[in-house]
Amino acid sequence: MRRDRDRLVDILEALKSIEQTVNEAPEAGFLSNEDMYHATAYRLTVVGEAAARMSAEFKQNHPEIRWRGIIGLRNVLVHQYFGVDRTLVWRLAADRVPPFRAQIEQIIDTEFPE
Repeated sequence: MRRDRDRLVDILEALKSIEQTVNEAPEAGFLSNEDMYHATAYRLTVVGEAAARMSAEFKQNHPEIRWRGIIGLRNVLVHQYFGVDRTLVWRLAADRVPPFRAQIEQIIDTEFPE
């Protein structure tokens, strides 16, 4: 059975991959590159799926994370895939992923030290 720590690691790996993709191209390059867009959308879906499967207790202990928004983005990406605004995906990836990654790293380091 996967535990919260495992899911946090899944989230962290996806966020790192998103950052790497975004750092490889400016916005215009990202928006015109199908592979970059689809890879980023997929990884954001992974983040949302892992967030949805975090325990209720863990989510309650971390209200600083916008769980509903993250899970909601996953739902939009999966169910309204062709209607997703690519610029919004870019902005989320470029602006919100780095601080979210830092939050997740801090939680892992603090609550699940190895």
